[in-house]
Amino acid sequence: MRITLTTLVFAALAGCAQPAGPAGPPAATPPPASPAERLFHGGVIHTGGRENRQVEMVAVADGRILCAGEAALCEAHAGPGTQRIDLNGAAMFPGFTDAHVHILGVGLRELTLNLDDVRSIAQLQARVAEAAEGAGDVIGGRGWIETHWPEGRFPTAADLDAVVADRPVVLVRADGHALVANTAALLEADVTDDTPDPEGGEILRDASGAATGMIIDTAMAPFSVFLREPEGEARARAYEVGAQVLAASGWTGAHAMSVRHDDVDILVRLADEGRLPLRVHVFANPEHYDAVAARAPRVEAGGRVTANGIKFYMDGALGSRGAALLAPYDDSPASTGLFIARDEASQAMMRQALRDGVQIAAHAIGDAGNRRLLDWMEAALNAVPVEERARPDPRWRVEHAQVLHPDDIPRFATLGVVASMQPSHAIGDLHFAPSRIGLQRLEGAYAWRSLVDSGAVIAGGSDAPVERGEARIEFYAAAVRRDLDGFAGEGWNLHQALDREDALRLFTLWPAWTVHEEGDRGEIAVGQRADFSVFDIDLMTAPDLDLRNARPLMTVIDGAIAWQADAQ
Repeated sequence: MRITLTTLVFAALAGCAQPAGPAGPPAATPPPASPAERLFHGGVIHTGGRENRQVEMVAVADGRILCAGEAALCEAHAGPGTQRIDLNGAAMFPGFTDAHVHILGVGLRELTLNLDDVRSIAQLQARVAEAAEGAGDVIGGRGWIETHWPEGRFPTAADLDAVVADRPVVLVRADGHALVANTAALLEADVTDDTPDPEGGEILRDASGAATGMIIDTAMAPFSVFLREPEGEARARAYEVGAQVLAASGWTGAHAMSVRHDDVDILVRLADEGRLPLRVHVFANPEHYDAVAARAPRVEAGGRVTANGIKFYMDGALGSRGAALLAPYDDSPASTGLFIARDEASQAMMRQALRDGVQIAAHAIGDAGNRRLLDWMEAALNAVPVEERARPDPRWRVEHAQVLHPDDIPRFATLGVVASMQPSHAIGDLHFAPSRIGLQRLEGAYAWRSLVDSGAVIAGGSDAPVERGEARIEFYAAAVRRDLDGFAGEGWNLHQALDREDALRLFTLWPAWTVHEEGDRGEIAVGQRADFSVFDIDLMTAPDLDLRNARPLMTVIDGAIAWQADAQ
């Protein structure tokens, strides 16, 4: 990508046409005409929005878009010192937002034992043995997922004991809903064969009743002593690294899930110090509800950091058989998964959230978890009249919404509830979901097309570090619905893939609408924030399989370059 500076003779200012904005309030009023700080040109520029169109040039100043249209119109905004950004044939889009991500987790993945590339139990053992050479009293790691492993099973304490038996080893599964511990860790956590399963959790056992070392959901609590997150500057550094990784993956924004409320202060400080190359919307843990409500909506660092939401868990994950199902798992007939949230406490919080203006986001993966959550949301919305709500249209969210009973799909649009979904889950899960839930239940699984056709809004994300967290992979998964080798198995319902226009909205317009920022972000339109994502190929026209290799080149936030790829 070529970036040049040109001093231009100041010309009379001229406006340019604004494309149609998303449904909802009208687009922001264009700011007063002023000289552009930057002009973006020389590539394919997609405006996004309801009626995506192509423009020749975009002019920005004071963090906003002055012009998006023909080059002659936008050139008129140039003044002395205007910077010209030559895209050199690349494709520019509205800034991509990852609508469900764990920024701290992404940073910790980079700074600790990263197991996301492990492909077998043997490789897992080798990585643990290697880490043991330089580790201290505890070996901790995250990122493994067994669904492709040749052994066809979860790892066990015995597997870990074979390489490290003299100190605790605790390795968290990629989805964060399970871990495997060696015998030393089990003993130190006081988890034995006789330890009862807690509500919302499970200690996996073999046929003799002995604990295998696999721990699911709330049963992981005793192991928190081994998984302590960093504090102070080390914590800030993990957030900074996580944000850098996401920016380098093509994202300009992130909806950060399951965040400690005091971490908002860390994010604000990073933004103020120029160390946060993302726009972040925070959804805190439910124990911080009062702190969130007291300042809702909290907007800091010139809109770079917002905290207005709470996220809680209805059930577990499909891979660890913790997702709550209406009927038993096909490959574990004795189990229907796990419910985590408590009925009355959760519903009381939801009713209060309507009055306080706190946005609710709730994790639900199984069809039973999703149905119960929708029932709770419907009851709360019916219990609190519109005139008593801080926001008449709360835009609550179901995080993941992976397996739905077909009868529940229309309820999202009817209730005005957002389906916050991560396309890469589908292209990863296609290798094990059929055995977990059978072909019949796949009809309502990862049902993006059916949800959109029903009138629902989908906010697209990655759930990194559960998944890799790359914008190109999420877009490819949404538009192609095949794994990275181009494979899609029997019953995978390729008709549920989205067309390119809707796939673009999934990561631009719809995440903005979800957090009440339509008209301010989500498309390239006059008056909106100048947030852009630039890729080396045109995602709207490239062949399906080429999307896998799209390379992010630049991200822009408030009109300034936040991240740029090294020249190649």
